[in-house]
Amino acid sequence: MKNRLLYWTPRVIAIMAILFMMIFSLDCFEGSYTIGERLTCFVMHNIPSFLVVLILIAAWKWELAGGILFLLAALTGSILFRGFSGNPASLIVMAPFAVAGILFIIHNRFSAGKQD
Repeated sequence: MKNRLLYWTPRVIAIMAILFMMIFSLDCFEGSYTIGERLTCFVMHNIPSFLVVLILIAAWKWELAGGILFLLAALTGSILFRGFSGNPASLIVMAPFAVAGILFIIHNRFSAGKQD
């Protein structure tokens, strides 16, 4: 049971954090823009989310590599959004990805040689 909890927790955290990031792109559907402009805006706003989905897919198959990629994504996002120099809110948005990365690595280390 404990191993199943450690298996699913990083995946659920990552999915919820991705959905949270995607919520911010819904502002593209306000205003008097054409449907093409709205869809372009929506896709452009979700490029980081799509990249994190690719990381999640990799982490689902290769936990150690995915965990490292999640940690790098959290660090990169924090740097790009100036989390370490005056924008602490970006650290709050990036923290779930760091936690998911750490949990992927922990699960990979504890389940080495075992089957779920």
